[in-house]
Amino acid sequence: MVKNRINGSNAPREGSPERSGGVPSRGAEPDPEVIERAKRRQFTAEYKASVVREAGACKEPGAIGALLRREGLYASHLTAWRKQLRLHGVRGLAGKKRGPAPEPKPSTREIQLERQNRQLEKRLAKAEAIIAFQKKVHELLGIPLKNLELDEDE
Repeated sequence: MVKNRINGSNAPREGSPERSGGVPSRGAEPDPEVIERAKRRQFTAEYKASVVREAGACKEPGAIGALLRREGLYASHLTAWRKQLRLHGVRGLAGKKRGPAPEPKPSTREIQLERQNRQLEKRLAKAEAIIAFQKKVHELLGIPLKNLELDEDE
């Protein structure tokens, strides 16, 4: 036992091998090993279907729990997989991509119509500018405009 220099007692010092089982509490070097980041488990559709079939074949009490323990699954997995299988069949068990659905790409017909719409809008803007100019010229020159009855609502 080492004598404590501060108070002179024979009690073991903090961090001494007698007190902490050989591991010093302060000044210890950190463990250089990097712990791998946990990944979400992914199950194939075939595996899910086989587990659901195997659970359906269990007749004895506790057999489903033993199956889940053996496979490392939760009861919620089995419940969700049964529901997916019942609603959508084996295709429903396949994994789906997470996140928002991608926007559909426009068809060639839509692209053509949009291009045509832009061209028509440009022509309309030019025509409206010409009409506005003609109205101002008529006002300046004092020429009365003919009132044409149009079928369109303006």
